[in-house]
Amino acid sequence: MASLQHSARIPVRAFGEREAPIRDAAALLASLRHLAEPDVIGHETPPTDALPSLTLDAAYQHCVEMTRVNSRSFHFSSQLLPREKRLAVRALYAFCRTSDDTVDRASDDPARALANWVARVHALRPPADHPVLLAWDDTVRRYAIPRALVDELLAGIAMDLTVHRYETFDDLWLYCYRVASVVGLLSMHIIGYRDGAAPYAVKLGVALQLTNILRDVGEDARRGRIYLPQEDLRRFGLTDDDILQGRRDDRFRALMRFEMERAHALYDESWPGIALLDPDGRMAIAAAAEIYRGILPRIVANDYDVFQKRAYVSLTGKIAILWRTYRKLNRLIKESR
Repeated sequence: MASLQHSARIPVRAFGEREAPIRDAAALLASLRHLAEPDVIGHETPPTDALPSLTLDAAYQHCVEMTRVNSRSFHFSSQLLPREKRLAVRALYAFCRTSDDTVDRASDDPARALANWVARVHALRPPADHPVLLAWDDTVRRYAIPRALVDELLAGIAMDLTVHRYETFDDLWLYCYRVASVVGLLSMHIIGYRDGAAPYAVKLGVALQLTNILRDVGEDARRGRIYLPQEDLRRFGLTDDDILQGRRDDRFRALMRFEMERAHALYDESWPGIALLDPDGRMAIAAAAEIYRGILPRIVANDYDVFQKRAYVSLTGKIAILWRTYRKLNRLIKESR
């Protein structure tokens, strides 16, 4: 991986020096296996003819609707992809969303709920009545998506079961890699790419997840989670209690500016990787990145109130970003020739 040059004000190690321990993901998921109910483990998924079956078209349409309802920004940017790739990335979104909700929305035992979900994902064939798994299984086979990467994503979600604090940004990096960078790597298999694209996808994923963390500080605090690194809280004289109680003072604003600088640096450094994607997917990924990046100035416009307000980019703002992105992408392509 190419190294990542950071602002001197952000003392973090280059991403090229980090390696994700892939084998750890398999071990983490294996540790959940004993919690899964017997009828959902491996080949014991009920036979297809025992369940009311869905057509593949209906399964994909369900994923399209999930994307439209839950992520207007991603739905907007993915419209720029050719139809087959558009359906596939929306199946990916629906899979990621369902996986995440398995833990976040579990009523009593999130570990068991995730164990059951992992068992269904690992089954030899998807349940005939589950639209997300039907569409996702078809996407995985159609685009030869590595299952080890899927396990990395699931391992990131499993981290939310036990890890509610991160001491350093290096510690947070693994979580960001698993739940966001891996999504970028999965997307690359759908969109198509040239050699050298992966390090940029990793950087973009961390930027996107850090943006997500900054937007959702209040929501996560209400769940008892603090993703902002503990070392960064101490740097600005803050404690867990300040975050959990929603104290928005000058210390907190300074922390948010620090983390935003880190995110902006990552967005900038990931940008050249767009040129390494297949031409028919470049604009969609560029738009997705720039629109999500647009959340950061909205946080600033809200005076860093991420406890009571949810920052978002309006439709008008998305259209304006889309036009700027088109011109920015054209410059990139010309410079990369």
